[in-house]
Amino acid sequence: MQIYLDYSATTPTRQEAIATMQTVLTQQWGNPSSLHEWGQRAATVLEQARMQVAGLINASAESIIFTSGGTEADNLAIMGVARLYRQPQHIIISSVEHSAISEPARLLEQSGWEVTRLCVNHQGKVNPLDLKAALQDNTVLVSIIYGQSEVGTVQPIAELGKIARSVGVLFHTDAVQLAGRLPLNVQNLPVDLLSISSHKIYGPQGAGALYVRPGVELVPILGGGGQEQRSRSGTQAVPVIAGFGVAAELAAQEMATETPRLMQLRDRLFSQLTDVPGLIPTGDLVDRLPHHVSFCLEHADGEKVSGRSLVRELNRAGIGVSAGAACNSGKLSPSPILLAMGYSEKAAFASVRMTLGRDTIEADVDWVAMVFKQVLQRLSQTRLYSYEKPLLRASTRLYNSHL
Repeated sequence: MQIYLDYSATTPTRQEAIATMQTVLTQQWGNPSSLHEWGQRAATVLEQARMQVAGLINASAESIIFTSGGTEADNLAIMGVARLYRQPQHIIISSVEHSAISEPARLLEQSGWEVTRLCVNHQGKVNPLDLKAALQDNTVLVSIIYGQSEVGTVQPIAELGKIARSVGVLFHTDAVQLAGRLPLNVQNLPVDLLSISSHKIYGPQGAGALYVRPGVELVPILGGGGQEQRSRSGTQAVPVIAGFGVAAELAAQEMATETPRLMQLRDRLFSQLTDVPGLIPTGDLVDRLPHHVSFCLEHADGEKVSGRSLVRELNRAGIGVSAGAACNSGKLSPSPILLAMGYSEKAAFASVRMTLGRDTIEADVDWVAMVFKQVLQRLSQTRLYSYEKPLLRASTRLYNSHL
């Protein structure tokens, strides 16, 4: 048996999107910039997908710029605004941004730009008063992640965006983790730029979108043929975008029932892990992504118990999760997100994320909680023991009884 609990990393492409992609690949494969019939068939597919993606966030179709994914959408937002200015200015981000934001900000900083990184509290949340205090006369952009991918905290974007708008500063949010899981309405939300990604909502990998509020200017980061309203050059990946559109439309239709179901499963998993000694939930437990469970072991022995070791042992048991700590050049680094939230290095090494999805059921949650406790007990001992077959057979019977 295998249980996938890493839906924040990527989601399996849903069959409806695959079927649409197959049709486009075989029947509507033209270049959408071409004026002949083959090109116009592809252009029709492209615009249909644009309307579907726009519908997910209640935007106008013309405000959607297709990209290769969330990372490119974030980069286009940051660098597209920065290139409007001949002289370095000031931007504001949070200390818990995805690297698709923090890395472009670092590059701008190397070019003379001033970057303010707002501190967060122990739950990973930005204080709106800190944003207000950080604004300067030369601030041109604020970018705050909507739903933090590692710890699940949902930021007060409406309040933060209102502060930026009150002084005429552009506001961008990376909504990659939130789109399709919680409602988004850019007509009411005070944002100028918003990034989403196909493969986080059961669409194919390789497509994303940047919402650009009408009237907002961006300088392209790619030179070429001027596709996507001259904002993103390059022949569009029509089959992939078509799958993205289908996934977006279905996510919007299913959100009312899927989101509360995920919340129940999330809370069930949290509750089954509350009796694990030293296990600390991370992120805001109220303002939280509906599918997201994360925690760390604050007093873990890093030589025996780390996020990576937990991921490795759970994988051997057929369970897919992820860790916050990263391995760079063979050296394990603690999670920078948890460090920014005030956790110790020891805790930041021993962090785990479990994210739920369309295929997750109660029996999966119960099984994962039980196996996780077994894994943690074994890792905490002097040496690792292999799984005992009788115990696994009994556990399998327990799992099957829930199906």
